[in-house]
Amino acid sequence: MNGLAGEDLTSTAVLALLGRTGPMSRAALARELGMSPATVTQVTRRLLTQGVIEELDEQEPSRGGRRGRLIGLVGNAGRALGVKVAADHVVLVDMRLDGHVADTVTVPLDATALEAVPAVVELLRPFTEPADDVPPLLGIGVGVPGTVDRPDSGIVDAAMLDWRQVPLGPMLGAALRLPVLVENDVNALGSGERLYGRGRSLNDFLVVTVGRGIGLAVVAGGRVYRGAHGGAGELGHVPVRPDGPLCACGNKGCLEALISDDALLRTACAAGLVSADATPADLADIANGAGDRAERARAVLRDAGELLGRQLAGLTAVLDPEEIVVMGEGTRSWSWWEPGVRAAFERHGPRRARELAITVEPYTDTIWAQGAAALVLAACLDGGVGDVRPHRLVPALGGEKAGRRLP
Repeated sequence: MNGLAGEDLTSTAVLALLGRTGPMSRAALARELGMSPATVTQVTRRLLTQGVIEELDEQEPSRGGRRGRLIGLVGNAGRALGVKVAADHVVLVDMRLDGHVADTVTVPLDATALEAVPAVVELLRPFTEPADDVPPLLGIGVGVPGTVDRPDSGIVDAAMLDWRQVPLGPMLGAALRLPVLVENDVNALGSGERLYGRGRSLNDFLVVTVGRGIGLAVVAGGRVYRGAHGGAGELGHVPVRPDGPLCACGNKGCLEALISDDALLRTACAAGLVSADATPADLADIANGAGDRAERARAVLRDAGELLGRQLAGLTAVLDPEEIVVMGEGTRSWSWWEPGVRAAFERHGPRRARELAITVEPYTDTIWAQGAAALVLAACLDGGVGDVRPHRLVPALGGEKAGRRLP
């Protein structure tokens, strides 16, 4: 390939690598991308002129020769909006190219209501208007607790939201005239982790979420694995007990029906530990206390950890990840989950599981929306998704105004 198209693809590869790994020297870029030093020099000169990357004062560690100066992405050269849709609220973040969150908003939302999507549009609209003091807007990413056929078409099935074949992407794109990518919220988390989190240095890892639901993102070879129909990673709906409680998906005995927040509260209520209107925080407070009641609450969480650990052992045997990252609101009680998780994981997993890191990241609601914004930034860096190609704005990142619309 030659001409402008070839040059643009080369630029995208350089931006993608800097986005995934952080600042690098030109020599390191050439080695990692298999390009000639002359090509990398030419591309980086153009990107420097456009203001997309910058030279840093730092130099790479010595390899026995001349040390090269590091170059990195300019965080305010571009931005994306990320939206996390939950059953009872929505979170929005305005995120820069380097992952810095410039603004965040959380508002109540009944996602099951007919006016839910128009409400999301109105929340987004002020952030899409042109302005002189903000970077160009590359697009909008949305994470939803359900299955999405393809991020670029954005058709959603979400039992938790009572959504079936909702054309969320087309609706938002038509209303706001911007590129929109829609993804399962945990897959969006996986994208965010790969681009900006612990996964920057990992090619194969798992992101597991515990809380209102049980979710999984599989990152294999540096990319989130979606499966044939976008349904990969539905860990919460793995059948565990054939005679177990009814799950929201309509099946019985799913993992989510046994260890989600609501499931644990039902178990604790049946044991006389909490009232019928208790919250996960109430159960955590009891477990953090003292006495017999606290020990029984801890046992509820430890048993949940054992069920989760057994599933993680199976995933490790099949997928061989480098690391497992655990997130979600349920991690607030992780100290009581962990003994059960680790015991079951080491008992049922392959021998290498004994050395595998299970890392818990502190829960914040905005991290889900950051993952959604990362969908757009990753597409911008990696070359777009399907018909949604926000990377076409890359040559103009240094000089365009926010809110630029695609034709």
